[in-house]
Parts: sequence; structure tokens; C-alpha cells
Amino acid sequence: MKNKAFIVNKTEEGKFVSGIEEIAIPTIGENEILIKASYSSLNFKDALSSVGNPGVTKNFPHVTGIDVVGVVEESHSSKFKKGDEVLVTGYDMGMNSDGGHQSFVKVPESWVLKKPSNITDKEIMTYGTAGLTAGLSVNELLNNGVTPQSGEILVTGATGGVGSITVSILKKLGFDIVAISGKEDKIPFLKELGAKEVILRKDFDIENKKPMMKERFAGVVDTVGGNILAEALKVIKYDGVATCCGLTSSFELPTNVFPFILRGVRLIGIDSVECKIEKKTAVWEKLADDFKIDTLEALTNEITLEQLPKAYKTLLDGKAVGRYLVKI
Repeated sequence: MKNKAFIVNKTEEGKFVSGIEEIAIPTIGENEILIKASYSSLNFKDALSSVGNPGVTKNFPHVTGIDVVGVVEESHSSKFKKGDEVLVTGYDMGMNSDGGHQSFVKVPESWVLKKPSNITDKEIMTYGTAGLTAGLSVNELLNNGVTPQSGEILVTGATGGVGSITVSILKKLGFDIVAISGKEDKIPFLKELGAKEVILRKDFDIENKKPMMKERFAGVVDTVGGNILAEALKVIKYDGVATCCGLTSSFELPTNVFPFILRGVRLIGIDSVECKIEKKTAVWEKLADDFKIDTLEALTNEITLEQLPKAYKTLLDGKAVGRYLVKI
């Protein structure tokens, strides 16, 4: 058996070079399993890792890929046996531990979930970490009493992986969705996914000195942070909810307390990396059932390991639309 992997190396001059290599199949220890990968996916964090971003990866040589799905090839775990269909998203995989962009992936048993029965490997990695994050975000809206009858939902960064899946899930659940995007040419794409209205980022990302604006949205799923989230908080209805999961606009939040203390607005952080395995499992079951969407094919760009460099550049340039599925 061969282990084909996408490797990022750091040169003596401090530069980062990457490409396909054949490396040794990992040797597993106690409470670890070896997964024979079928698919992985591509996320912004993978792109950062591929160029040596120290906030993501410090250990080189390094295999990228924060997601993987496949079959247990070897197990030193009482929880999983050879032949089990499993998936891993998040934790340290693809960060400072070698990730899913290789034929065989070694992981601790504590990171591993059994794959839901009514979803394919390809579908589950089309979701990947982005889909899990979208599912966690939608779940928080529902758990906090936001229903289709509550009013419109605003989704920021809507053409990205998390945003596009969020729009699709909310549409399936019967919500009216307003999407924000900086890509004017993708308005038809977002409306096809289910957005009833698309606001261009340049028309929303304006620093408004007013601490609050007229109420409009029952909920917000924010994927970008910064001033866009700050402005969104000002237009949430009384007792409304905003979730926050990203920082592609900015990690800063120039806001004020008025939406929280005068309208009872709740801002909920979403973390798909270290959240409890039980919480991940529950959302994956929903993504395979109640949240399962019929637009996955429209969202998917399927690529091979050899095509990763071009896809990474597209992500880093902010030009990606939908999800990248990586066939191993």
C-alpha cells in the first residue's frame, strides 16, 4: 500500500513549498486508529496552513486537511474496529497534526465519529467543517426560539462554504433569507440556493455612527466578523439572535451595548473545532436528515490532490464560491 500525500515543507531560507509525495503509512499507538481516506475537503484554514501561517501550523513538513472521511484500516481502540465507516473534522487534525490530504490518516479515537448511515462519503465531505459550522449555527437559532415565523434571517459571506450551506439549510427549513456578498456576479447563484434578496457588501459595510437602526432581522448567521457583524447587530429585532463563526472581514468588533440591553439581542459564538463530540454527532445526524439539502451538487467543486495549489490560491484570493471536495 502507498500513502500519497500533499506535503508542505519549510526550506532553510524560511520559504514554504508544497506538492505530492509518497510518504510512510503512519504507525498507530494506543487508542489511535488508521483511516483509509476516501474524501477530504478544503477550508480557509487549510489554505492558511499551506502557506505556513503560524497561527494555524508550526510543524513542518506537514500534511494539510482538517477534514476526512473513510474506513478504519487498523485500530488500537476499543471504540472502533477495522471496516467501520468514520469521519473526523476539526481538533488538531491538519493544523499541527498531519491532516486528511493523504491516503492514510492517523488520529486519536477521541476525534472520531461513526458516519451517519443515510449519507455518502462524498456528501459528508461536501459539508465538511464548513457544513458542520453551518449546522451548528442554524441549530443555535432554532434552540433560541427563532422560527420561520419570527422573520427574515441575514447570512453574511453568503457565497463562501459556511454561508452557502447555511442559506441552503435555512431555505429547506422554510426561512426567508437575505444574503450579503461582495460578488455581484454571484447574485443568481445565491438566489438559486434560496436567498430571496442579496445585499452587496459595499452597500452594507458602511460605518454608521448610529448605535441602533430600524429592526429587521430575527436572526443573523455571520461568517465574516468586523464591521459587517457590528452593523448587523444594529438591525436585529427584539429578542433576536446572531451567531458568529468567522473573521475574514476582521477579528475586531466595533460595536456598542445598546442592541444587547435595549433589544435583548444574543450574540452566540460558534466553534466547530473543539466542541464536544456529542454536539458534533448530533449536528452530523441532522445534516444527514432534517438539515440535508438537495443543492450539494451545485455547491461542489470536486478536485484531486494535484489540484490543491490552484484551489488554495483561489481561497486565499477571496474568489472561492461554494465548497471544494477533495477526492483522495
